[in-house]
Amino acid sequence: MGDFKETRNKALVLGLLAFIVPIGIGFVANVSYLKYGIITSVLLASMYASHTLVAYPIVTRFGVSRHRSVSIAVGGTAVTDTLTLLVLAVIGGLFKGETGGFFWLWLVVKVIFLGGLIIRWFFHRYNDHVMQFIFVLAMVFLGAGLMEFVGMEGILGAFLAGLVLNRLIPHVSPLMNHLEFVGNALFIPYFLIGVGMLINLRVIFGHGDALKVAAVMIVMALTGKWIACWLTQKIYRMSVLERNM
Repeated sequence: MGDFKETRNKALVLGLLAFIVPIGIGFVANVSYLKYGIITSVLLASMYASHTLVAYPIVTRFGVSRHRSVSIAVGGTAVTDTLTLLVLAVIGGLFKGETGGFFWLWLVVKVIFLGGLIIRWFFHRYNDHVMQFIFVLAMVFLGAGLMEFVGMEGILGAFLAGLVLNRLIPHVSPLMNHLEFVGNALFIPYFLIGVGMLINLRVIFGHGDALKVAAVMIVMALTGKWIACWLTQKIYRMSVLERNM
């Protein structure tokens, strides 16, 4: 969050472009080429807009994580994924038959705000690293559980809780080292394996449409993200190397 404050304008522009461009061109491709309906096209296009910093640990090992372009990418990811998760929450609420979805979403935001005050009080009162680590995990799981309880995707609650917690945890601290280690060694691999286990190989290789959809997803996602980075580079007169990063 400290790096985001220094580059917030650039990160905000990149985040908005990385959301608008892929979801825009993706929606057109889904409707015109894949022949999907409006809601299905929006949901699939939101997948083109979302992205994860899978390469961030590699960037960190090379010692360039403090570079301006990396900070912009991290901040832009927070903006893009927040907007994408909101789209997922709204569409998920529609299909689950939830009414008053925005009321529940506003309720969750208020609870997270109150939770932020509790978190701030906890970190000022308790300095034990083990207790702080357990508290952070409890808050993340509580945020996910609360979002599931109101009929939305749990990942949105965990993501918002993470944004609140990130402001209060020093970047260079034993607690942050523990969180990064557990995240990189356990949570991220488990998440990727868990998603991979949902893939039905018979559908992929038994139906030509599945491969066609996959090809469209890859092309639209890469093209949309590249256009967003190119526009950000031109707006702020950044170097080609920074754009590629």
